[in-house]
Amino acid sequence: MIAILGAGESGVGAALLAKAKGLSVFVSDMGSIKPAYKDQLQKENIPFEEGTHSFERILTADEIIKSPGIPDKADIIKQAKAQNIPVISEIEFGARYSKAKFICVTGTNGKTTTTLLTYHLLKTAGFNVELAGNIGESLAAKVIEDTAEYYIVELSSFQLDTMYGFKAHIAILLNITPDHLDRYDYNIGNYAQSKLRITQNMALTDFFIYNQEDALIQEHLAGINTQATLVPFGLQPGGSVQASYTDNIIFTEVTGKPETIDISASPLIGKHNQYNILAAVTAALLAGAEAFRIEEGLATFKNAEHRLQPVGEANGVTYINDSKATNVEAVWYALEGIKKPIIWIAGGVDKGNDYETLKPLAKEKIKALLCLGKENEKFFREFQNVIPVIEETQSVDEVVQKAKALAQAGDVVLLSPACASFDLFQNYEHRGRSFAEAVQKWVLDEDKR
Repeated sequence: MIAILGAGESGVGAALLAKAKGLSVFVSDMGSIKPAYKDQLQKENIPFEEGTHSFERILTADEIIKSPGIPDKADIIKQAKAQNIPVISEIEFGARYSKAKFICVTGTNGKTTTTLLTYHLLKTAGFNVELAGNIGESLAAKVIEDTAEYYIVELSSFQLDTMYGFKAHIAILLNITPDHLDRYDYNIGNYAQSKLRITQNMALTDFFIYNQEDALIQEHLAGINTQATLVPFGLQPGGSVQASYTDNIIFTEVTGKPETIDISASPLIGKHNQYNILAAVTAALLAGAEAFRIEEGLATFKNAEHRLQPVGEANGVTYINDSKATNVEAVWYALEGIKKPIIWIAGGVDKGNDYETLKPLAKEKIKALLCLGKENEKFFREFQNVIPVIEETQSVDEVVQKAKALAQAGDVVLLSPACASFDLFQNYEHRGRSFAEAVQKWVLDEDKR
């Protein structure tokens, strides 16, 4: 029997695949199951429970598939491991039933953008590709039919922790910066090793694309044993770098011959997106896409919401939703990439942030800081001698009105919080949508009157 813990996208996908393969399956969720997922389980006559975990039933399983959000310290997981019941991820389970190849993307920042861009480049080049993984689509559900040539899979460290037999054919590691350390005993080395699990089981004919200029990748790469062909990339050419970037041109020899890719038509901005583009273009080339097709795809790409997403412009002021920037590193990239004066909206649930790296950019670019959160003392303390104007509010409508009053033509109003969202919002998507709606209400609509 397969026990599945968590009845979200990945859990229900795994349950549907198990049922399709004739396996006995039971789904358990400590919370409430969304109606759409409950309907899917009921339609397939898959037994489930919500609001509890029936330990006696779950611990009779031959294998447990757990949601990435359930930590190893959860009692049900500790008991399962004590009884030597394998605990795996939905990705591990789904890949067993697929004949496709996997292009996998991980990193602290930029995973979703790079995953979506790699998918778009291959899709527009004529490849049969599908998205899966941490991006919000279940791999297990997709492999029931398994019609794709490539799955482009975004992987979090939580998913990688419970993957053992899985093998990527092309793996991308964008960066490693401190995040989620509470799941890794507050040890950055443990977190780095989790990210590097993306290389496991790879062969010489597989490719590991990684950021040569990331200090933590370089520090921990030597400690892994992988047979994959290494493909380092970086903004600066030279050394072992096989794909580099200069003046909107990518120079690469990853296919065995010198090639150039013009990326000037890409809508993505900022240094971090230069890394993301390098990684995605390299993966697309290694998968067999032609350079001119990649250039065409770059020009038509639209990124996911909440990632440096323009949500309005009025009176010469641009409003940008970067709500996904929930850590300092992501905010640094946003500030670095924007070349205009900034009204910065930040705040929320602090994750133990160290803001020192932001201060030089803040002093140079930020005209005002508007704190949107319940506890803003740290922002005041850290930036009082750096940013000339600091105000606070706990209302997204009010923060947009304040920003509008402070901004002048040529400025950018940037929501890039550096914090989690759970003090005032359901999640970062809710925060980003609320900001976009407030811009529409208090800026765009008013300017039409």
